[in-house]
Amino acid sequence: MAKSSNQKLKMIYLMDKFLRDTDEEHGITISDMVEYLASHDIKAERKSLYDDVECLNTYGMDIIKEKVGRDTYYKLVSRDFELAELKLLVDSVQSSKFITANKTRELIKKLESLSSSHQAVELQRQVHVINRVKNPNEKIYLTVDMLHEAIHKQVQVQFQYAAWNLRKELVPKHDGKTYSVSPWALTWDDENYYLIGYDEDDEKIKHFRVDKFLKLSITDKERHGKELFNKFDLAAYSKKTFGMFGGDEQSVKLKATNDKVGVMIDRFGSDIMIIPDKDGKHFTVNVDVAISDQFIGWLVGLGSGVQIVYPQDVRDKVKENLQKIIGLYDN
Repeated sequence: MAKSSNQKLKMIYLMDKFLRDTDEEHGITISDMVEYLASHDIKAERKSLYDDVECLNTYGMDIIKEKVGRDTYYKLVSRDFELAELKLLVDSVQSSKFITANKTRELIKKLESLSSSHQAVELQRQVHVINRVKNPNEKIYLTVDMLHEAIHKQVQVQFQYAAWNLRKELVPKHDGKTYSVSPWALTWDDENYYLIGYDEDDEKIKHFRVDKFLKLSITDKERHGKELFNKFDLAAYSKKTFGMFGGDEQSVKLKATNDKVGVMIDRFGSDIMIIPDKDGKHFTVNVDVAISDQFIGWLVGLGSGVQIVYPQDVRDKVKENLQKIIGLYDN
């Protein structure tokens, strides 16, 4: 490329230099700018670069200059994302089971490009420190994209629903049954993506784990269930459905020791009514929950500090589950 053509790219290359090589702790000199531009066949005089830096500031870049000894350093001190924010995003990507290992590396590389090369090293260190189980399903991004498209178009989707077998393979459930569902929302719970949709066969709203979809397709059939979904409270649904495992919904009264109040608020939200007990050591709450093995497991995991006061049939179900578990260890 001729030098005159490259000269038109001077400001773009200069901006790139500041974005890549400077931050609050690292700066570049006018000589560094001259050398960098020269490596791209761009001639730059020192005097013109003072004006160029000022133009970048006028454009919106927060470039300051700092005298260190006999040298003056120029540095970009603010960006769209601060380093702490990028660390938070990196940790979120890395800790998500939904995002595969390959896609995790790709996304973190893109996040690194939003920082300086010096700051990117800190983001890379975070990646090596954290080592979590990742979903192996590389097609899940296409699945999520298709579901968003179907929700936008307000049409039904069809798919097979899968489960893991002993060979660690996802195989269709119910002899390869094809589900027809009206999609209304996508939600994130317990580090997994779920589709919230209306199942016309059962005439109710259900949830499906997205990474277990097979042969997903978008139909041209208008979706149904609008009246039900208009009354649907997704936040409340998540609170009472443990681990997104369904069950018959019931109102349950729980009695707990005072030190468990934080556990109850974390699980059911700060809007629950805490009723102090007369003994000053306990409190009760009334909550709506889907009675499932996962709910009982959560309850038992809290030990003797929490008990179900009523209804009796739920108390009996907890006893029955505990007796089965004890039976496993009798021999």
